[in-house]
Amino acid sequence: MRIASLTILLLPSLALAQAKVYPVGNGRPTAAEARKEMGIPSTDEVRGQVDNVGYASKAEAMAKVWELAAQPPAPLSLGPLPRPGVVGLIGPHDDYAYAARVDREIYPLVTAKTVVVVGVFHRYRRFGAHDQMVFDSYRAWRSPDGDIAVSPLRDEVVAALPKDEAVKDGVAHDSEHSIEAIAYFLKHARPDVEIVPVIIPTASFTRLTAMATHLGDALAGVMKKRKLQLGRDVAVIISTDGTHYGNDFQYAPFGAGGIDALAKAMAQDRSLIETTLAGPLGLDKAQKFFAAVVNPDKPDEYRMPWCGRFSVPFGLVFLSETAKKLGLGALRGLPLALGVSVDTPELKTRDVGVAPTAPANLYHFVTQPAVAFVAGK
Repeated sequence: MRIASLTILLLPSLALAQAKVYPVGNGRPTAAEARKEMGIPSTDEVRGQVDNVGYASKAEAMAKVWELAAQPPAPLSLGPLPRPGVVGLIGPHDDYAYAARVDREIYPLVTAKTVVVVGVFHRYRRFGAHDQMVFDSYRAWRSPDGDIAVSPLRDEVVAALPKDEAVKDGVAHDSEHSIEAIAYFLKHARPDVEIVPVIIPTASFTRLTAMATHLGDALAGVMKKRKLQLGRDVAVIISTDGTHYGNDFQYAPFGAGGIDALAKAMAQDRSLIETTLAGPLGLDKAQKFFAAVVNPDKPDEYRMPWCGRFSVPFGLVFLSETAKKLGLGALRGLPLALGVSVDTPELKTRDVGVAPTAPANLYHFVTQPAVAFVAGK
């Protein structure tokens, strides 16, 4: 870890993490109830914005985030950046105040017009959701830079999926923030971008694999029909934050906190990235990741609290299957960066309304992993 970073860690003004632990079993909200909880409520056709504090909600705020996030200090590098046009990414959805430096490095690597964003479904218990891919039902999503169109590929793909595996649920998406942070960066980089949002609730690895395989088959079929290429025309981004460390997250294997605990937690996440997300993609690596972050026999039980415990293994299999059906062969994962909510100074964007939303310090921090996926050598 960099000397400058350690100095920052000791400052009294420490980072706040977007990630939260959500309560269980409150009951499914109505559309009106879900919209009441949003920072900017949805309409019947356009999905609004859940978090209008942690993420930018106005054009000038997004422009300032974009500009400041490109300035040093950079997040911890795990390897060189590939050329733009990657077929896929794993990236964070933490508050822009901390994760934007990672966001700024990686999300512009996706240049495709259509992006399937595989999100976390944090509140799946509240909705009683499990064993299904949850797509949205909107025409577009609002963003600081104007509406983001939902791609017509969504409806074609959903129509090709087994009926018990996919559902459209706008209310579920109204309650989930894990796609917003990514979508707004994509829109700022490419104004005509279109998205296919899908969030993944709890499921066994067998069920996740089956659903991801079917989604890959469906997407590849639509792409072949439309003569679209992976990377050039369509890409996939998988949303996750990494380890949530601290007693309030009920995860402190290296002690309550401090610099030593931070260093060990970062080393553990780096090892997980390099052993399960790097190199040739395969079912074995997705299964290894799944077993590392949850109890495979009881997937609701964390082993390592990555909020992408379902989105990441699902996304790995989905990407791999899509590439295989398009004749691209095995994809390769390239570790890019590993940020953490207390490793770099807070982005100075409070004056434009973009600020941290939850406390973070050496006893409460969240990591921000970044991995690219490419085809060929």
